[in-house]
Amino acid sequence: MSLSGKVALVTGASRGIGAAIARELRRRGARVAINYNSSREAAERLRRELGDGAEVFKADVSNRQEVRSMVEDVVGTFGGLDVVVNNAGIMELMPFEQLDEARLDRMWAVNVKGPIYVTLEALPHLKKSRGVVVNVASIAGIGTALANTTYYAITKAALIALTRRLAFDLAPYGIRVNAVAPSWIETDLTTRGRTREEVERAKSDIIGKTALRALAAPEDIARAVAFLASDDARLVTGQVLVVDGGRLDYLTHGV
Repeated sequence: MSLSGKVALVTGASRGIGAAIARELRRRGARVAINYNSSREAAERLRRELGDGAEVFKADVSNRQEVRSMVEDVVGTFGGLDVVVNNAGIMELMPFEQLDEARLDRMWAVNVKGPIYVTLEALPHLKKSRGVVVNVASIAGIGTALANTTYYAITKAALIALTRRLAFDLAPYGIRVNAVAPSWIETDLTTRGRTREEVERAKSDIIGKTALRALAAPEDIARAVAFLASDDARLVTGQVLVVDGGRLDYLTHGV
């Protein structure tokens, strides 16, 4: 699954799953644009780790003008664009009956509008390269979610719908569009606002509902993204690759 000669933009790449994806794509030979919004120090640290062939680009993916400038800078730096990984996302926990509209709007702006803006601005370049888009969704968008994640799940379901529609819309240009749907993974995104005890309880609960009795790690998601970005997946489009160890609650319709 070589990506030698490819240029990949990974949004939200300064840490967690995004950083793991950037490492994996670089390991396979791609030159990598590391996008961040607020974590510049972490992004620069990752750039130093990845060495030549990696550069850092700041943009809030929910701001289309910032996205446009970022894509222009990426193409100006690397000379083109072959792979877009829409990984940037946020998760706001709230019970359905305690809707905070500002927090919902922010999730929608980052998790749904962000991939739209990034893909739109990258599209002229992806047309030239017959490129690839990989969206990082979630199994929450398929039908399983932890308590208080209903609104987050809605944004990820929308991202899955966007993936399938874009696969259809962009196929005439030879552009493939797929998604990876991870299970719960221990990162800053999922542990923020939770005590260590709450995190361990969540992990135990999820493992108990997983066929392989194991949690996914960021590296598992990164390898799935690398496959979809590579020519090995040249006839794969419009698909959602679930990486979760086999969640029994939707595999068997049980709990």
